[in-house]
Amino acid sequence: MHELSLAHSLIEQLLDLAKEHQAERITRVTVTLGPFSGIVRDSFEFGFDNLKQSQPATREAVLKLETPDPVYICLDCNKVSVIPFLVPNDPMDMKYHSLYPKKCPWCCSNRLSPKDGTELILNQVEME
Repeated sequence: MHELSLAHSLIEQLLDLAKEHQAERITRVTVTLGPFSGIVRDSFEFGFDNLKQSQPATREAVLKLETPDPVYICLDCNKVSVIPFLVPNDPMDMKYHSLYPKKCPWCCSNRLSPKDGTELILNQVEME
């Protein structure tokens, strides 16, 4: 479970930032998880929530995870498109329909390749 080691690294980075800025506690942390990062969101949140308890400075920290919609490049027309995971009015009410969309919105090709989206970025830290 690499999510636990990633959460541990995040806690260490937060503690370093708190020390650098002479803050006593971290209150809020905003992180971007790329849609193709391979990080299981629930596992990362679970790891963070458990590990934060071990340090007084992070004990009350709230983790906000942002996952941008995935971006694909069409291998036929070479156009780049944002194609969300969320499918509006899905009759099966599935939140995540598919990691791989069926067609390019420009040329209707099904030859799409993920573009970027593997990031794990610490965007913002609020501390006191």
